[in-house]
Amino acid sequence: MNLSYWEIKSWLTKVDYTIVGSGIVGLNSALQLKIRFPKANILILEKGMLPQGASTKNAGFACFGSLSEIISDLKTHTEEEVIDLVKQRINGLQLLRNTLGDKTIDYQQLGGYELFNEADNLFENCIAKKEEINNLLKPIFNTEVFSLKENGFNFQNIKNQYSFNQFEGQIDTGKMMESLLKKALLKGIKILNNVFVEGFQEDSNSVKVKTNQFEFSTSKLLIATNGFASTLNIPEVKPARAQVLITKPIKNLHIKGTFHLDEGYYYFRNIYNRILFGGGRNLDFKGEETTDLSQTALIQNQLEALLKTTILPNIPFEIDRRWSGIMGVGSQKKPIVKQLSNHIFCGVRLGGMGVAIGSLVGQELANLID
Repeated sequence: MNLSYWEIKSWLTKVDYTIVGSGIVGLNSALQLKIRFPKANILILEKGMLPQGASTKNAGFACFGSLSEIISDLKTHTEEEVIDLVKQRINGLQLLRNTLGDKTIDYQQLGGYELFNEADNLFENCIAKKEEINNLLKPIFNTEVFSLKENGFNFQNIKNQYSFNQFEGQIDTGKMMESLLKKALLKGIKILNNVFVEGFQEDSNSVKVKTNQFEFSTSKLLIATNGFASTLNIPEVKPARAQVLITKPIKNLHIKGTFHLDEGYYYFRNIYNRILFGGGRNLDFKGEETTDLSQTALIQNQLEALLKTTILPNIPFEIDRRWSGIMGVGSQKKPIVKQLSNHIFCGVRLGGMGVAIGSLVGQELANLID
């Protein structure tokens, strides 16, 4: 690439910390490093025009797990592990709110609802275990988290009762990322976009980084690419595409809050007088294990069908926009925050809970540095 002396000197010389990925984890990690090492030269490399994975493409759920999700997690995790996961999500959300302020991210605690299909027995299983889960979480919240509510939103083809979580909230994802980016730039953190890391090689004192635009050396390399982590030799993380749509404004929209359906594989919320609706990965797990940001007719058609038959029956609506984001998942839900070698570190596998735990994972990643 045709870089001048000035460009190399200002951006690519004596780099102390290079962070791959300018999403929630990468930006929070950079901000924490700047607090600990105020004079450090910190560079963030982002392969997209905007943060490419899920940070600017998520639904903006400020949640820590629905009733059925926590019950499901207890089948593959110990009680202690599940409690730790919930604590991480609660602490991460609090850190996010403290870092940016509720007004800045338009945080609203409207509560979260889990809906149950008429055709399956998931509801009965959740009701049977509700008291057990509330007792499990009581030491964290000092009160019962999950209660039952009647269907007051005129949803159809679902059970008349649903699980309600008073502590769930929602944020404006765009405002969150805009604020994090602004905060980073004001602290003197450098961000270069449209730069794709192709590889890196470690020697005794530094890491040589090869990108699609240039090569340079950095003292430490921090990988914060979550759903794209497998492309940088972190095989424990698999990409998981999440397809989303949003309606045009709907007059007198009566739906407010965040909603989970079908064990959380579908999720929707109001954004003022619109409905944002995403999910359907369970229709084609293998096909959605991809870093391709396109959409498929299979899932988009199902999202529209559920809007018509279940969420907005007898209410006319139009689709305004469709998009996809890439999450990072694996066999376990605990994020991977660890040192990979002498000078290389990672904070990845957020498991679809990036809004909740991204700030905390970024902080933990920065704290790995001596």
